[in-house]
Amino acid sequence: MDNRSWMRIQPSVRTRSAGPVACLLALCLPLGCAPPAAEVEGDALTLTWENIFTRNRGARQAALSPDGAWVAVSASTADFSGIFLVAVDGDPVPTPWVEGSSPVWFGDGSGIVFSRDGDLWRAAVGSSEPTRITDDAADERGARPSPDGSTIAFYSGRSGHQDIWTVPADGSAPPAQLTRASMAADDFRFAPAWSPDGTRIAYYSNRSDYWEDDIRVVEVATGTERQISGGLMASSTPVWSPDGSRIALLGTSKDEYWYEDLAYIYLLDPEAGTEAVVPMQIHATDWLHNHTVTWSGDGSELFFPYHERAEVELWRVPADGGVATRVTNMGGSFRAYHATPDGSAFVFLRSTSTRGTEVDHVSAAGGAARRLTHFSTRWRGLVEAEEVSYRSWDGLYIQGFLFRPPEFAEEAAASASEDHATYPALVMVHGGGTNSYLKGLSLTEQHLAQLGYVVLAVNYRGGSGFGREFQDLGVGDWANGQALDAAAAADFLRAQPWSNGRVGIYGYSYGGIQSMAAIARAPGAFDAAVPMAGIYDFADAYTNADRLGKIFIRTGHGGAPGERPEVYAISNTLARVPNVVTPTLIMHGEEDVRAPFRQYELAVEILEREGKVYESHSYPGEPHGFRDPMNRVDMYRRLEAWFARWLTEDAS
Repeated sequence: MDNRSWMRIQPSVRTRSAGPVACLLALCLPLGCAPPAAEVEGDALTLTWENIFTRNRGARQAALSPDGAWVAVSASTADFSGIFLVAVDGDPVPTPWVEGSSPVWFGDGSGIVFSRDGDLWRAAVGSSEPTRITDDAADERGARPSPDGSTIAFYSGRSGHQDIWTVPADGSAPPAQLTRASMAADDFRFAPAWSPDGTRIAYYSNRSDYWEDDIRVVEVATGTERQISGGLMASSTPVWSPDGSRIALLGTSKDEYWYEDLAYIYLLDPEAGTEAVVPMQIHATDWLHNHTVTWSGDGSELFFPYHERAEVELWRVPADGGVATRVTNMGGSFRAYHATPDGSAFVFLRSTSTRGTEVDHVSAAGGAARRLTHFSTRWRGLVEAEEVSYRSWDGLYIQGFLFRPPEFAEEAAASASEDHATYPALVMVHGGGTNSYLKGLSLTEQHLAQLGYVVLAVNYRGGSGFGREFQDLGVGDWANGQALDAAAAADFLRAQPWSNGRVGIYGYSYGGIQSMAAIARAPGAFDAAVPMAGIYDFADAYTNADRLGKIFIRTGHGGAPGERPEVYAISNTLARVPNVVTPTLIMHGEEDVRAPFRQYELAVEILEREGKVYESHSYPGEPHGFRDPMNRVDMYRRLEAWFARWLTEDAS
């Protein structure tokens, strides 16, 4: 939606407490950012919830030209929002090119195809006058030009499924449907993959089985298609080898746990219909199914992302398997990368704990990363989070990142005195469940620290970045041992000499799951809680979640609720809500289908019936990832007020 057209908030609120109720305000995780509301090129901005959600900018997408000379970058400045042309070597000032997003280069480097107002357009290098390719009310995404540039393949839900359509690159004819019922209408991952000769397209599909993500190949001329994988669950866009003999992708085995960010690299033979895992000593990272693999120009090597202990770097392995070695040493994390067709250079959308998302360039020959852009907002008072470990309930040590208030170091030095300052603390539990907290820009934690809280972001068991054995600790035990990891974090914080004895917990999505699970399984561990957009009874959510939500639940529990009732009983937090003694602020979007809104309604019903101290707040029209930035601002303000009420020295 247009970020300037903010809808009027129409909250639904229920409150129950033992005393007077203050105006209570809260949090949602920054899943995306609006264009800047005003120029911020001068002094750095102060962290406020409104600034964070309406003026936090940075590079959003980056595509490296085939010759490696240019990068098409989707970003915003005070003067222009759209696609910029950035020189890899030369003028460091980016050139505004065209309004739009999702740029993809034509194979000859002459220009890009991109999205604007729901349609596909093309623009030539050197021209700011784009040509419209499609002009209809239907959706188009994942556009990819054919190798010869004559045809664009894209995904659309206009058939009632996510199918592949093709259209002439000059827009001379309307789109034509290529695949039939290839994917569920609510599954928006990945993109079509053209073969090098332009005769075939590889794509993912659940046509054979609703619960599976298989790879199929379709003949562009005839529409004839066939499935070429059988044992894998695809977790990335497939990529053809330069000679067209093999297809590489990230995935997991259907007979294993649905590992997130710890995937295999598979090689498929599209003629023989065989599949094999590339043997190496580590796994690859898809990061929420956003990353993929890259071939070298001669097809002998594969490049891929790998996430380890909260950082993501690029690695290389021989295509036939062997020892994988690290290409980059950038630090921080990147959420997307792109390479030249010959794999000679890479660009990354990378951020750190004190820098927003920018485009960094690395040569395959080696060397340090080179920053190409300066789009990101500068913020006042950002600090480097301190990496720590703490001992959990069963002896495991859990990784965490501490954000301290600006005056903490100075006042902590005086901690031996009787009058030294004390601080309330917060435990942040990340979303995703099988993902992890990364060393990227975390404005929520930075701002809460500036408000006077010591914030500990924890990487509880079952997450990625620590090997499959660590992720296996969550198998069959969702929201249980993980919640006790969060409770152990509260014990760790409360034992510090600077603690005022009060600790809160918050999180969004799986972080909301964890927040509610922790206060239900470890009553008394927390003095305030803010669970957001969570699932509190996986068996119930299984009945009305979207496709990816259902797969996540089914694979995480080893089957459907009727097949594994004992496992669903372990993860069921609603059954334990009567144990809650922590003042709770629960919030949810009313159009959420990933963590269905009914989960919020069921939790509120029990909190009310049991006479708990709580407040509930829901947002009409909002899905799992909020669209309206002012609703996000409202959530965070509510969270701030809730924690101020229950955790500060003046809290009653």
